[in-house]
Amino acid sequence: MSTTTAQVAPVADVTSAATHCPYCALQCAMVLNPADPAATGPVSVQPRQFPTNAGGLCQKGWTSSELLRTPDRITTPLLRGADGQLHPASWDQALDTIVVRLARLQAESGPETVAVFGGGGLTNEKAYTLGKFARTVLRTPNIDYNGRFCMSSAAAATNRALGLDRGLPFPLTDLAGADAVMLLGSNLAETMPPSVQHLAPVRARGGLVVMDPRRSRTAALTEDRQGMHLQPVPGTDLAVLLALTHIVIAENLIDSVYLDERTSGFETVRRSVAAWWPERAETVCGVPAAQLRRVARQLAAASPAGGGRGAYLLTGRGVEQSSQGTATVTATINLALVLGLPGRIGSGYGAITGQGNGQGGREHGQKADQLPGYRSITDPAARAHVAAVWGVAPETIPGPGRPAVELLSSLGRPATADQPAGPRALFVHGANVLVSAPNSGRVAGALDRLDLLVVCDFVPSETASRADVVLPVTQWAEEEGTMTSLEGRVIRRRQALPAPGQARSELWILAELGRRLGAQVAFATEPADVFDELARASAGGVADYTGLSHARLDDDEAASGPGFYWPVPAADHPGTPRPFQDRFATPDGRARMVAVNHHAPVDDVRPGAPIYLVTGRVLQHYQSGAQTRRVADLNRIVPEPVVELHPLLASRLGIENGAEVRLRSARGEAVARARWSDDIRPDTVFMPFHFAGTGSVNLLTSDATDPISGMPEFKVCAVDLSPVTDGGQP
Repeated sequence: MSTTTAQVAPVADVTSAATHCPYCALQCAMVLNPADPAATGPVSVQPRQFPTNAGGLCQKGWTSSELLRTPDRITTPLLRGADGQLHPASWDQALDTIVVRLARLQAESGPETVAVFGGGGLTNEKAYTLGKFARTVLRTPNIDYNGRFCMSSAAAATNRALGLDRGLPFPLTDLAGADAVMLLGSNLAETMPPSVQHLAPVRARGGLVVMDPRRSRTAALTEDRQGMHLQPVPGTDLAVLLALTHIVIAENLIDSVYLDERTSGFETVRRSVAAWWPERAETVCGVPAAQLRRVARQLAAASPAGGGRGAYLLTGRGVEQSSQGTATVTATINLALVLGLPGRIGSGYGAITGQGNGQGGREHGQKADQLPGYRSITDPAARAHVAAVWGVAPETIPGPGRPAVELLSSLGRPATADQPAGPRALFVHGANVLVSAPNSGRVAGALDRLDLLVVCDFVPSETASRADVVLPVTQWAEEEGTMTSLEGRVIRRRQALPAPGQARSELWILAELGRRLGAQVAFATEPADVFDELARASAGGVADYTGLSHARLDDDEAASGPGFYWPVPAADHPGTPRPFQDRFATPDGRARMVAVNHHAPVDDVRPGAPIYLVTGRVLQHYQSGAQTRRVADLNRIVPEPVVELHPLLASRLGIENGAEVRLRSARGEAVARARWSDDIRPDTVFMPFHFAGTGSVNLLTSDATDPISGMPEFKVCAVDLSPVTDGGQP
């Protein structure tokens, strides 16, 4: 791949900007200032006070400006030539190539032959425009995004139970006042380090409970009598939750008044958990019955009905990325409801959103089944409202498309008697599916079947390197816009420096493609104007941004305000930090309790694959690593993937600490160095998912999906493990 060395913005072109970190959904506040020319980045980063980060940053945030000057920054469009290589091209050449090839493909195979895959790092303005472009210009239903890999199970469960999906339906700062916080499958100490300070008072009270097969950095916070770590068999989190609910009910620790006044379905749930007494659950999940009872009683004592300050249950990807992820989150909500937590100040249930704009990205049209404002695409009233904003007839808006895993596996697939042909062209925005998708070897084959792959990116990611056309786009410090944090707080992203070379915003790119493709709808290119249109499109929806604008957000921040939590249905509305205080967002205002049951992982351990593999993040890297692997300081600390395994397992398999090992699953194999650790179960190994090539753990992971959410079962599969000899073979 040919790239152009990124030009360094002159200091005179750099302005101070109050903005937010480009990485996770904590969206830590920072100030960008002109940097010394000898610095690793064109701007210096300083943390600033904001409720979520309270003046803190993690290593990724501190080094974020280095990526703005990465030597392999893409600064000009690239076209794949007859020699099979990518070469610099003009914008006219690149866009004309896309238009000509799209026109041919759609003439041959119809509008659905084009697909779009978005990302949870795009601003609200870009996410909205991408969904609008797919449905009004391309006229395709085939759009989804990598948030399907992140929040879909929690979204499905909370929508079903509470009527509204907002990661945290309360401010993050509320956690500090509780007597107990239970984290299920979330390693905040590594994924969102500044957030841990909000748990300090809870730890001091001995109230932190962490459920994770590993003694992660977060689980280690429970030591010294400051809480409890539950270490279940991978894939059995649901059994733990069913047992906890059983204990709360059996010992009459429920909040009966709350259940009567604010919920429906309790009797069905009570009957369903009757079979999950703690001794039975222990045989499935491996957590001692005594620990289960202790945790259930601790949560009940912390609840309002138990006379405590309050309790929170928080889920993360560790329990959600499962073929029973929706059921697991549902069981978590059921437990929270029997304790009387959701909707009360100082208590509640929430899901930890991971990606920077994972929340906003799914609210405004990137998901296969949603329109802006978190509206269902099958709702006639929603279609009519959004169509009026876009200036199209409602019937021209396509229906639901395929969720991410199904969409990616269908690419380039020929038609058969049982299924239609898959898309022949794909646009990728803000995602690196060759590393981040499950069963990534299968995804690579699907991309190779395409007639046209267009990737918008600012670095040559593994996916961009396979593209037919690469379009250079702006980075976080080079653009204006908004993001929505894990709390549903809408915040401003601000430009500090110009983009290098010919890099352009996706807003300009999509507008220009629309014009060349003969679009009958208008596409604004100024972020503030796009946001105003987004607000109109969201009006009356679940995620209502009607009362917001760039100007109002700027004025609030200038007055040291905390931002606004959606819904904000009017210009004088203060926002909604706690949406469930008076009623839930269901037709009758009651939370719906839904009975669920446990099943084993789709790819369970067996002869030939007797070891559980779990995946996750490390402190220094983010998502597919396309960004952080280019930051020298971060890459120096963690330059390659490792396989974390217990010394007992290593001894049994003859694997030395630091030796190369080969992992095999039903889908592929990967190679990485062994790292002994007694922080993990002896039947389990761990690998981070930030790396490409032979060390990519997603070559191994399962693409089995949750039947409700479409979430893939990233977090557990069965593998075989063996040492690699000098000849490279086990």
